[in-house]
Amino acid sequence: MTGGFLDGDVFRGLAFRILVFLTLALLPFGLIAVFQTREIARQANSNSELSLLALTDQAASAERSIFQEAFGAAEALSALAQLYASDARACSSFLSAYRRAVGLYSFISYLPPDGIVRCSSAGGSYDFSNAPDFIKELANPRRQITANPSGEISAEPVLVLSQPFFTRAGFAGFMTMSVPLGVISANMADPLDGMPAHLVTFNADGKIIRSDRADDMTKADMPADKSLRALVGQDSVVFQSTNTLGEARIYAVVPVVPDVAYAMSIWRPDEMEESLQQSIGLSLALPVIMWLASLVVAFWSLNRLAVRHIRKLGRQMRHFAFNRRVPRTTLGQGVPRELVEIQNAFVRMADSIVRDEAALEDTLRDKNILLKEVHHRVKNNLQLISSIMNMQIRRAESDDARQVLKRLQERILSLATVHKNLYQTENLDRVDAGKLLEEIIGQLLTMGLSASAGVQVSQHYASIQMDADDAAPLTLLVSEALTNALKYLGAPENGGSARLDITFEMAAEETACFRIANTTSGAQGSAGTGLGTQLISAFTRQLNGTVEVGYQQQEHWLEVTFPLRERVKGTYDF
Repeated sequence: MTGGFLDGDVFRGLAFRILVFLTLALLPFGLIAVFQTREIARQANSNSELSLLALTDQAASAERSIFQEAFGAAEALSALAQLYASDARACSSFLSAYRRAVGLYSFISYLPPDGIVRCSSAGGSYDFSNAPDFIKELANPRRQITANPSGEISAEPVLVLSQPFFTRAGFAGFMTMSVPLGVISANMADPLDGMPAHLVTFNADGKIIRSDRADDMTKADMPADKSLRALVGQDSVVFQSTNTLGEARIYAVVPVVPDVAYAMSIWRPDEMEESLQQSIGLSLALPVIMWLASLVVAFWSLNRLAVRHIRKLGRQMRHFAFNRRVPRTTLGQGVPRELVEIQNAFVRMADSIVRDEAALEDTLRDKNILLKEVHHRVKNNLQLISSIMNMQIRRAESDDARQVLKRLQERILSLATVHKNLYQTENLDRVDAGKLLEEIIGQLLTMGLSASAGVQVSQHYASIQMDADDAAPLTLLVSEALTNALKYLGAPENGGSARLDITFEMAAEETACFRIANTTSGAQGSAGTGLGTQLISAFTRQLNGTVEVGYQQQEHWLEVTFPLRERVKGTYDF
């Protein structure tokens, strides 16, 4: 069905060009699809970040609830602590009762500016005036959450939430709420699919106050190029970095209590980007798939509807060009109307060409028949003239008259032989010069040389095709040359018999050479001045050739070299 598409010059084929134009037509849609895909990828990345932030916020929801409740309770208890400021025992009893009633805290205390706790849920007095955390908080009273892994008073690891309160006189102290890490872990929801595997909580100083992993694993997973302190004060943020071990991680940070505590979830890129990359990859692949599908459909349709029928029509045209057979079969069913019209026009043209060529062949055959008839009649007329001259020769009274008539008769017979060969050959424009000369020379030798003369005759004729217009001057030239040779033919004085050598062959490419040499009985001139010599020169000029004569060692020779005309397409006898 698609055979032949890759044959020959692919890039100049109809199918290839249409596919190129179709690609150009689809290019704007492809660019739009790629742009939309990039927008989808950007939106998907944004949605992924929002999803990470939502999951982180959901994972820190228990902490947020505990911290907000603790700060709210601390703010409320600070007012009651001021009422019992003068009675430390009553204040401590109240705080102890509240701690037992709530069950969320392990220690509650009122920390005055002097750093000595006298009102607490544990009773007694505690001196924190020299504690570094207290001194630091006293310099800048604000909400604060710190981690106390030892928990000396609570006897367990706790998070200490400090809530400053003020009176008209100024800073009045801190209300502290110690929340056990175990209570926070117990209130955390069970991890679900999609929840972060690692959650870290840090305070406004950038210190980690809680982690769901061991300390060494937590420190190893911290971002290597960004401190936690640099994340304080920002809104929710997602960024990608490497941990201290050089491994790629995605970090999502959300505020638990703004400016006080933040939760940071840590993700591996392969956990979060796999589905995103698949979605982006599919979005990028869809335009390419649509383009390829369009090209396949276009190529299949074009090949089925046009190309294969055009190739079949081309084969019919080639067959007609080779053997002149007019196609009798149609292109088949379902062929487009335009191609059917082309085939019908080709069939009509082929029929017309065949008829015209048949008429031309008939005309050419008639012409050749007429030409053959002309040559035949000319030959007969020349032979008739030769017969009349033969009668005149017998009645001639002088030898000179008989010799003149005999020479004229030989020339006429030479022309008759030329016309005889022309009407006997199939090619009327060209003649085999070697065969023609062999026949003419044979006739002249029969007429001019008796069998008892004892002359050694050597003949060699190459088969050379030459133009019919050159055959007549060549035969007349050979006749004159042979007549002169026979006239002066004789045995050499140093002994031996008379010898006659005749050669006709190719001297070079597209150049023929006729040579005749004869022995003489005495010293002879190398060139004559009679009518024969003049005729030989005239016929040589007619052939556009050159003639050379010579005499050496009692041998007279004549050599004529002439070019052959450029061969043209022959006219054949049909």
